[in-house]
Amino acid sequence: MSKKIEQSFNAFVSMLAQSIDNQRFEKLVLSKHCGEDKLLQRVTIKPVQIKDALLMSWVTSFKTQTDTKNRTPDETIERVSELIETDFKAAHLFADDGELQLNVSKKGKVQLVQHKAQHKAATQQPEAKQHNRDKKRFVDIQRPFLQALKVTDAKQQLIPSMSRKWKQINKFIEVFSQALESSPLWLREKAQQQNLQVVDFGSGKGYLTFAIHDYLRHQLRTESMVTGVELRQELADLCQQAATRLDHRGLDFVCGDVKTHAPKQTDVMIALHACDVATDYAINYGIQAGATIIMCSPCCHKQIRPQMQSPALFKPMLQYGVHLGQEAEMVTDSLRALLLEANGYKTKIFEFISLEHTNKNKMILAVKRQQPFDNTEVLEQIASIKAFYGISEQCLESLLAEAS
Repeated sequence: MSKKIEQSFNAFVSMLAQSIDNQRFEKLVLSKHCGEDKLLQRVTIKPVQIKDALLMSWVTSFKTQTDTKNRTPDETIERVSELIETDFKAAHLFADDGELQLNVSKKGKVQLVQHKAQHKAATQQPEAKQHNRDKKRFVDIQRPFLQALKVTDAKQQLIPSMSRKWKQINKFIEVFSQALESSPLWLREKAQQQNLQVVDFGSGKGYLTFAIHDYLRHQLRTESMVTGVELRQELADLCQQAATRLDHRGLDFVCGDVKTHAPKQTDVMIALHACDVATDYAINYGIQAGATIIMCSPCCHKQIRPQMQSPALFKPMLQYGVHLGQEAEMVTDSLRALLLEANGYKTKIFEFISLEHTNKNKMILAVKRQQPFDNTEVLEQIASIKAFYGISEQCLESLLAEAS
């Protein structure tokens, strides 16, 4: 495949991904089939709302029948990317802001034609689409840091392979903004115009670190300081160079981890996918540093599992290793959440959006309470859970005891 053809295919898939992500997607038709299945004629894809989920309805037309299947938006983007390279010579994308046509001639030449849409009355738009259009985007896709981190291309269009990362960035900032607005930090920010101190442990390539800094500085117009802490020196250096090049003042990256980075005054502590007890160390750091918001996405749950002594009634279920692992994960994260509650936080555990390199997608979100809290009942609950499962030690509990 020539470079020009590949660029045309990538541009088409990028526009598809953006139209879906921006809730402007209406329909996609794949035609001029050239694959091995001689009965296959065309594929029509439309958005459907099933309960609270947006899915893509694939109607595959054969000469004698049709086949219907629902796929997720991410699966759709990935599959379309494959099909327009191998099985179809024409693709027609319909969105409420225009149309895009991709055609491959018999000689292999590719033509990409874009048409702007004529004005459409709001009453002509589908009900589900109207609902989706109200969805707020917390990150502007044209922000320079997204291009520097290769989430978008030189034309500030989403790179198809980064669609999941783009969704993760938006979801993370959405969760953070809601936590901020419900916290004492929001009152302090509005009343005194003070700025936030944020620490992100395990910052990696800096996607979320840059995003939260950009959100605080660009959208909220604060002078907040954000520090990314990364164990791999080369990644810390790479991110620091990007921050300097983009003039992201107040954004720094340092080499270290949660055990070596000495606690200091921190308003927001972030630790996504810290492995096993590293999550406990991160939560302890947040508590000791006086963090008002603690955001953790735990990864691996090794400490509790060998200690657990489940009742005989559970043994038929727990003979399956996957169930034993899920039980250990549930108990570990419940104890962490309860220990946060006992230390004056209002805590939630919910499903986050999965990262590209792992299928773990649970988040522990803790926001410091504004009023004094009697933790007697919570401490009793922690003791009862430990006694029930025969747990003698939990890392976070031990760290908190040492610090008291």
